[in-house]
Amino acid sequence: MTDVWSGAATAWRSGPWSLELRDDEFADIAYDGHVVLRSVRAVVRDRNWDTAGLVVDRVDGSDLALTLHVHSTGLGSDLRGIVRAEVRGPGRLRVLTDLEPQTDLATNRTGLVVLHPPALAGVGLHIRHSDGTVAHSRFPERISPHQPALDIAGLSWSHEGLELDMRFTGDVFEMEDQRNWTDASYKTYSRPLALPFPYTVAAGERVVQAIDVAVSGTPTATAPDPVTRIRLDEGPPLPAIGVSASTAPDPAPADRWPADGGVWPAAVLVELDLATRNWRAALGRAAGRHPSDRRPQSPSERERGVDARTDPSSLSERPRDEGPAAALDVRFVLDDSDPSSIDEAVHALRGLPIVRVTAFPPTGPARHVSDLDAIARLRHALTEAGLDIAVVGGVRSHFTELNREHHRLPRGLAGIVFSSTPLFHSLSTAQLIEALPMQRIVATQGVGIAAGLPVHVGPISLRPHFNDVATTPPPMPAHDDLRDGYGSALLDAGDVRQSAPQLAAWTVASAAALAVPGVATLAYFEEWGPRGVRTADGTALPVLAAVSALAALAGATGLRGDSPDGLVWALGARAAGGDTVLVANLDDRPRRVEVELPGGATRTAEVLPGSFLPL
Repeated sequence: MTDVWSGAATAWRSGPWSLELRDDEFADIAYDGHVVLRSVRAVVRDRNWDTAGLVVDRVDGSDLALTLHVHSTGLGSDLRGIVRAEVRGPGRLRVLTDLEPQTDLATNRTGLVVLHPPALAGVGLHIRHSDGTVAHSRFPERISPHQPALDIAGLSWSHEGLELDMRFTGDVFEMEDQRNWTDASYKTYSRPLALPFPYTVAAGERVVQAIDVAVSGTPTATAPDPVTRIRLDEGPPLPAIGVSASTAPDPAPADRWPADGGVWPAAVLVELDLATRNWRAALGRAAGRHPSDRRPQSPSERERGVDARTDPSSLSERPRDEGPAAALDVRFVLDDSDPSSIDEAVHALRGLPIVRVTAFPPTGPARHVSDLDAIARLRHALTEAGLDIAVVGGVRSHFTELNREHHRLPRGLAGIVFSSTPLFHSLSTAQLIEALPMQRIVATQGVGIAAGLPVHVGPISLRPHFNDVATTPPPMPAHDDLRDGYGSALLDAGDVRQSAPQLAAWTVASAAALAVPGVATLAYFEEWGPRGVRTADGTALPVLAAVSALAALAGATGLRGDSPDGLVWALGARAAGGDTVLVANLDDRPRRVEVELPGGATRTAEVLPGSFLPL
């Protein structure tokens, strides 16, 4: 695999203990070959929950300990110290951190974070509180919208032949279900969220925390199978495939969609923040209109203050190439300072092919959730503009908010929406791949919340398209046009893996995970630019082949199945001309895959690592 995709990892072993060092993270901590903790690492988060980099200056390793000498960088932080894993005796491991800021640090969280593997779902859990009492619970099976464990001084559980006991010192810890964000973990972290944040760690004030793990027993043995077997079952039609409008700076590629780019996407998802100066230009570009074809400004428009350089209605009806005009899935972010702006924004939709629309408040108790008030304002604007467009609702951000806040959604919606971002808490490729089986859980639970309404998942992007937990205002464009881009372009939210060949396999696997019955559309990445399926000059990236292959299956009778290990996935479609199956392998080794189709026929192939192929 390419370096940009794989990253670097170093194995460390001490007797029955082993782990992988991935940058500053102790990952896949295993006892006798059985992973007992997904990860332990030290984190430094600022007032917006952004994560400062932790640079490893030196690594000291021995048979009994692995010590990282680290310093933080970025976000105004300057901490120095160590993170160490050390064997303390038979079946005992301690992970500790000792960090000292050189200057006062305003932080929402600084300290150790523990990730427990998702295989623990439903396993009994004993929680020792700071007062010495013990509560009996379980790791949640369904994704828990709120913290499943609070006031943690220790945890213990049994799983697959092993007994585990953990003790936490240096702070009070609590747990959240990170599957909400498609992270493959339950996370135990320090500083309870009920306490005020940000808080200040003074210069010279050391942050010292430790986690002691004790393991006993013998892990259950499993026999590997040389063939990966996936059974596909026939079901409802597969979701339509869309893309998001590019948020990159102008100029756009000359052609809307390359002639050899495969099937045209079902819709282009465009998010428009009505508090920005250039939302009109963003809408116009998403609709595929030529800025050079704008008509002159009329006297009445000058009188009303309408700028023909940015108003979508001033654009030529001619799309940028000979392809069809793009249908639009429009998401408005309301402007708190100008409630009437939604009326102008909806008026700008006239004459455009809109398939659905929704609106989100940017602040308040329902921020980023299309609550009753936001939808009422949108519906009123649609009525005043004489437009009959399907109104959907949900959340602008992750499934997390849908899981927690769906009670705020009004009745009478035409569908439910939420986005998906695998690289939220961590930027590792392991995190990206491990998100795939979590996407299946999120999609299934999202369909349950929708209660019969179609579910629209998107934007689906590697990194967040906005910071939903920021406590400071987002960056705003300085111009009415798109010379600097808009939205996520202002956050520098691109990722080098966007151009990796393996992203095509990941996208096929993601669709196989998300395309449960009830999911109507999946919107992957952007049309072009750093977050796109093409570069800014229009060159196709490898992921375009995956998006096109999936779009070709959309609407056909679906063939769906489960992944046996989260690394190999298959998705198919049944048509009069025969069955089409796509198989993706995200493992780092070739896999022999056997797919069983409805009726008992099988198809077999060897799938190279980080690739997908049709069967």
